[in-house]
Amino acid sequence: MDLKNKTVVITGASSGIGKACAEAFAKRGANVVLAARQYVALCQITEQLEKEYGVKALAVACDVAKEADCENLIKQSLQTFGRIDVLINNAGISMRALFKDLDLVVIRNLMDVNFWGTVYCTKYVLPELLKNKGSVVGVSSIAGYKGLPGRTGYSSSKFAMNGFLEALRVENLKTGLHVMIASPGFTASNIRKVALVKDGSAQGETSMVEEKMMSAEEVAEQIAQGVENRSRTLIMTFQGKLTVFLSKWLPKLLDKLVYNHFTKEKDPLIR
Repeated sequence: MDLKNKTVVITGASSGIGKACAEAFAKRGANVVLAARQYVALCQITEQLEKEYGVKALAVACDVAKEADCENLIKQSLQTFGRIDVLINNAGISMRALFKDLDLVVIRNLMDVNFWGTVYCTKYVLPELLKNKGSVVGVSSIAGYKGLPGRTGYSSSKFAMNGFLEALRVENLKTGLHVMIASPGFTASNIRKVALVKDGSAQGETSMVEEKMMSAEEVAEQIAQGVENRSRTLIMTFQGKLTVFLSKWLPKLLDKLVYNHFTKEKDPLIR
C-alpha cells in the first residue's frame, strides 16, 4: 500500500506507540486521525504533525471502552477526510498483580479497553475498509501468545484480540481486507507506569529495566512498513519469536523460562 494521501485512524495516540505511529504514518504522507482520552495532548501532536510533514491531522477525544465514542470516532474521521484506509487498534492498558490477589474489576477494565475497544472500532470502520481494501491492525503482545505471570488480565485481553483478528482475517480472505497482528516485545513507554495493580489503581512506576527495551519509534516503523507490505503477522524481537516457537514445540520448558524471567523483576510477584 502506498500510504500517501491515505487516511489512518490510530487509537491510544496521545503517547507511546500510538504517538510514534502517528509520526511514522504522517512521515509517509498519510493523513492521520488521532484518538485518545487526552484531547489537549492530541491537539498538540496534530499541530506538530501538520507543521512538520504537511499532512492533515485530526484529534478526536475517544474512550475506546465506550462503544458510542468509537462510533463517533469513525463518523468524525469520515466527515473530515471522506475515507478511511487503515485502522490501528493501539489503545491499551496493562496490569501487574497475581490473580489470587486481584479485584476482578481490573480484568473487566482491561477487556473493555484492549479487547472491546478493538471490536468496537473495527465494527464501525469495517464497511469503509472493505470498500477501500484497507487494513485493520491490532497492536498485540507476546502476552497474546504466552500467558505471563502477574498479567492474567493483560494476557487474556491480548489472546482475545488475536483470536478476533484471526477470525476476521479468515472471514475476509476473498474481500481484499488486510488484517495484521503486530506483537512488539517489551517496549519502553508509560504503559507499565499506568498499569493497574490488584485494587485497580495505577502502579506509578515501571517494574522492568526500560533502557533495554524497544523504543516506541522502532515499533511504529515496523507497523508502518507492515501496513505498506500488507504483512500478516509481526513478531518484532528474537525473544518474541523464540517464545512463539517454544510455546508450540517445548511448552513445559517455556513455562520454566518465563517463570524465571519474571522472578528478576523489581519487587517480583513470584520468587
